[in-house]
Amino acid sequence: MRVFHRSAERPRSRFGAVLVENALVISVFGIFLGGIIEFAHAYLVIHTLNAAAKRAARYGAAEGVSTTEVRDRVDELLGSTFRPSEATIYVKDAGVFDSAPFNPTAVDYTNLPDIELEDAEPTQLFAVRVSVPYNEIAIMPTTMWVKDLTLWGGAVMRHE
Repeated sequence: MRVFHRSAERPRSRFGAVLVENALVISVFGIFLGGIIEFAHAYLVIHTLNAAAKRAARYGAAEGVSTTEVRDRVDELLGSTFRPSEATIYVKDAGVFDSAPFNPTAVDYTNLPDIELEDAEPTQLFAVRVSVPYNEIAIMPTTMWVKDLTLWGGAVMRHE
């Protein structure tokens, strides 16, 4: 009976192949991991935009609060995630949402009339919308992942 003993050493002829395989697998895994991190960051920013718009709209619903104070509140809330100067903040009259057959996905918020919340009537609808170009806040260069993407968040409230 013969007993074969395997050597603990790897044959030198496979060393180059193992190196190339590892280089390919690690680079593909790195790109995949970078994509996961970037998409998670995008969802973090979307959640922050929605939360900032909602909290600022709640603040603006109270009597005696101005539109400028609502914008300042959004800036304050966004400061922990990215530079607030990168964001565009709209505070608009959302009376168009009160009409009966209405498609809210077809609204162009930039064309809605501006509103001064100090002068708003009780129960008048107003919208707070915050948008930011993703290439301004991306972790990695956006030429790799997405181009011309704008993230936004918003809230609609009634004035008290």
